[in-house]
Amino acid sequence: MSAASRFAAITTSEPPAGTRVLFRTAVVLGGSVAGLMAARVLSDHADHVLIVERDDLAALDVSDEQLAADPVGATGPRPGVPQGSQVHALLPSGQRQLERFFPGFGQQALDAGAVDPPPGTNRFYMDGELRDDPPTGPAAQALISSRPFLEALIRNRVLALPNVRAVHGRAEGLRIENGAVTGVRVDGAEQDADFVVDATGRSSRLSDWLEADGFPRPPMQRMGIKLNYATQLFQRPADAPVWTCISIANPGPGKVARIGGFTPIEGDRWTMLVSGYADDKPGRDADEYRERCVRDFPAEFGRVATGSAAAGEVVTYHQADSRRRDFHVLRRFPARLVAAGDAVASFNPVYGQGMTSAMLHASCLSEYLRGAPALDRPALSYFADVKVVVDAAWQVSTMADLALPHVDGPYPRGYKMIQRISGLIFKASMRDRRINLRLGEVTTMLAHPSALTSPGFLLRAVAIGARA
Repeated sequence: MSAASRFAAITTSEPPAGTRVLFRTAVVLGGSVAGLMAARVLSDHADHVLIVERDDLAALDVSDEQLAADPVGATGPRPGVPQGSQVHALLPSGQRQLERFFPGFGQQALDAGAVDPPPGTNRFYMDGELRDDPPTGPAAQALISSRPFLEALIRNRVLALPNVRAVHGRAEGLRIENGAVTGVRVDGAEQDADFVVDATGRSSRLSDWLEADGFPRPPMQRMGIKLNYATQLFQRPADAPVWTCISIANPGPGKVARIGGFTPIEGDRWTMLVSGYADDKPGRDADEYRERCVRDFPAEFGRVATGSAAAGEVVTYHQADSRRRDFHVLRRFPARLVAAGDAVASFNPVYGQGMTSAMLHASCLSEYLRGAPALDRPALSYFADVKVVVDAAWQVSTMADLALPHVDGPYPRGYKMIQRISGLIFKASMRDRRINLRLGEVTTMLAHPSALTSPGFLLRAVAIGARA
């Protein structure tokens, strides 16, 4: 089956059909979005699901009613998510998976205070030019909130499942017997497990644990991006129009690459992000932040930043690279073990692919467990599906990042031609609705990147882009 066909199966909106218990105890290492989604999938296949999280989730306990009554005071970023205060995007493909595994989630989020901008209200700038025909359709649908708010809603749904519970602890290793994982070490003690998911994020130590037990490390690819960004919250009048704004400035002669955006979130607030690369570093000073908004971004940024009261301090974050661990190439790998989320791959966060990728990894896990897996062999089919998701996100994000002057590869075969055609597609998307809709489906992970390679699409995009 082609990568595009597998991607379509993974991104389906069809609810998972049928459950079959395969395990007595399944353990998920990590209680962030990837871990929570994995636990939801495993709840269909295990008598007991245990989430091991180094942050004390009990201290973060907040009901949906508390979220709705006080969306600002009821949540905050977890220590284990250093970028939790930054702008986060849940792409439409991720929203689809949430609704798939938690029916009614979208309405529940709206009832608790999440924001759903009306169709056609998104303002998108490319190199200072405003797209004159705002996109509509599935790729333009948005359910917007802060990361802590969204994570709290997901956590409440997962921990309400009768066979799922969370414990506070630090995972320290695996117990592997006869080529299969049989347990995990948590704070010096052993916990039996019939299946384990590593969802411990970018800093996952799974590669070290594998090596210590005589298994090969998964190869890691890195692309140095040297991203710097800063987020500021602003008060938003309750009766103010709800809309979003995104600005992309591409590098070029005399031009510096910058990406910025702002959206409404719960609690009658705006959340705004401005970014730079390499030596272009947004700081924590509020006055400098406002000045940057006025100087470097479209006028809407300046109007919000200078005309709204701050609702918090400027928070900065730096990410040195995008990275992927290629588990799919390993043939010697413990049975009853998989990885998900940032433990597999993490991308330039300005493209908003992280949480959505984690949700698609959960869909991969569901596909694997519902497909009569050979549990005492490595989960090769799972990692093959995860590769399809990673490849799709990696292709979109790294192709844009490779245009940055400080990024030095690795370059794919035919890079210069691909880059030239990609530039023409983006230019055409600013003027042609059909091109824009197709590109939007790919960048929001509703469609595989191969959707941009059909001859008819390319001819139209190149012709329109060349005239732009």
